[in-house]
Amino acid sequence: MKLLFLPAKAKADVKNFVDNIKVKGKIGLVAAVQYVHLLPEIQKYIPNSIIAGQVLGCNAEKPYKVKDQVDAFLYVGSGRFHPIAVAMITKKPTYTISPITKEFSKIDEKEIQDYQKKKQGKQLMFMSAKKVGIIVSVKPIQQLYKKALELKAKLKKEAFIFVTNTFNIGEFENFNDIDCWINTACPRIEGKNIINLEDLPPLE
Repeated sequence: MKLLFLPAKAKADVKNFVDNIKVKGKIGLVAAVQYVHLLPEIQKYIPNSIIAGQVLGCNAEKPYKVKDQVDAFLYVGSGRFHPIAVAMITKKPTYTISPITKEFSKIDEKEIQDYQKKKQGKQLMFMSAKKVGIIVSVKPIQQLYKKALELKAKLKKEAFIFVTNTFNIGEFENFNDIDCWINTACPRIEGKNIINLEDLPPLE
C-alpha cells in the first residue's frame, strides 16, 4: 500500500501559552515538526533565545550543535519522548511547553534514569538472544538497509533482515523464533523484545 505523507502545521496562538514559560538563562528553542513554524514567533517573546529547530526522538542533532551556546532547552510540543532525547544528548536542563494544554514542565532526572534502565534491560535481552531480526523501513530518511547489512555482518548471532513500509507489531508474532528485534527505523516503535539501533551495546 502506497502512502502519501503531507506536512501538517498545528494551529496555535503563541500568546495563549508563552506566559507559562519560566526558564532562566539563554534558551535553545526546539519543536516537533508540527510546531517548528511557531519558533520564530516564540522567540519574539523570549529575546534571550536561539532557534535550534526541529527535533526527532531518533535525531537530536540540531540541539546538540548549539548546546554550548545555551543554558537550557525548551521543547515545544506534546509528550516526553522527544524532550527526554534532548536532555540525554545535550546534558542540558530541558523544559517542555504544550501549545494544546499550555502545560509547562521540566524533564527530571528520574525520567532520564528510567529511560536508561529500560535501555539497559533491552541490551541484556539483545545479548542473551540467539536469533535476531533486523527491521528496515523503506520510508525516506528511515531507510537504513546498508546499515542493516553492516550490522548483520558484525553480529555473532543468527540474523535476518525484514524490510517493510508499514509496521504492524502484531505481525511479529508470526516469527516466534526471533528472540530480539533490532529496529533501525523510527525509535517510537515499541515492543518488549524490540531494541532500537542506537541503543545497542558496542559490537566490537
